[in-house]
Amino acid sequence: MAAVAGALPRALSRLCPRRRPALPRLPWTAAHRGHRGDSGTGTAGRARPRWARPAGAALAFLGGFSLFPRDAEEDGEDAIILLLKRAKLSTMKGELAEAEHLLHQALRQAHQQENRQAIIYTYSMMGNVAYMQGQLDNAEKLYKATMSYMLAGDTKEDDNAILEVSLKLASIYAAQKQHKLAVAGYQFCILTLEEKIAKQKDLPEDVLSAEEKANTQLLLGMSLDSYGRYLLNINELPAAQKMYEKALQISSDVQGETHPQSVVLLSDLATVLDAQGCYEEALALSRRAAQLARDTQHPEEHMVLSNLAAILMHKEDFLQAKQVYKEALKQAQQKGDAASVQHIQEELAELAKRRKGSK
Repeated sequence: MAAVAGALPRALSRLCPRRRPALPRLPWTAAHRGHRGDSGTGTAGRARPRWARPAGAALAFLGGFSLFPRDAEEDGEDAIILLLKRAKLSTMKGELAEAEHLLHQALRQAHQQENRQAIIYTYSMMGNVAYMQGQLDNAEKLYKATMSYMLAGDTKEDDNAILEVSLKLASIYAAQKQHKLAVAGYQFCILTLEEKIAKQKDLPEDVLSAEEKANTQLLLGMSLDSYGRYLLNINELPAAQKMYEKALQISSDVQGETHPQSVVLLSDLATVLDAQGCYEEALALSRRAAQLARDTQHPEEHMVLSNLAAILMHKEDFLQAKQVYKEALKQAQQKGDAASVQHIQEELAELAKRRKGSK
């Protein structure tokens, strides 16, 4: 374990307790944030569709049960698996207290059976639920426990599952405004994944499948996206732009230009350029994102339109900005997105002030 500790940045050393873990959510699910971006803790108008989850990740966020043997998963008789499936369903329905109760039962049984894989998976899900409840300190402890159990086994420090937990921890530190830990965490994930991808690049298919390579690239894209969001929130705009450009390239290469995440990243990149006063370039990218969202019936087209309207407002094209905001508001209302409705209404009020002040 000393070798593992030495491989991690010093600021991240506290992420990986080596003995008994401290017992007891960033999730990449839709998390509302304002037009200027934040670390995932805001409540205004933007939502994030998740990246396509790396199919082989053992700790896929609220994902499948790949940690367990396929026969046990298929026959449905394993009590722990049934508890975890019920907890997952409760989480998806927003019944977080029930999910937490079920997960504690699953953890108790996993410890009784000394089932390391079940313990790891359950801690990870408990961390997700704690995060969704805004219990960041508790989520941190649970993710550290997850990582501790993985590292105590045969999981390597550059395993995608370890890096995914590290990314969740970095996002927690970003939300808590622990800048040094957040940056160290993000950079550790990004640098480790970049090195891993470089090593895997020329491996033949029979050694490492194209799907596994794509999974690692997608995890890098998630890391760049999350770090870019944080940098945007703390107003480090050129650095944020660089992260978004890289994330967009990965998403487009692996998932395609019309994938929902690629469209959102294109819109996000436009937002960063807008924040730097690069209005023409921002407008061109935002229009492209809006067109793609319209053509693909993007589930969050209203948010892409809201970003476009904001750029138009900053360019003082008030009439067109109002038209786009109205369309965004109509879609948000139809979809029942209360947070976006509130955000767009606030933006329309700001637009009215700017328009009045320009006369």
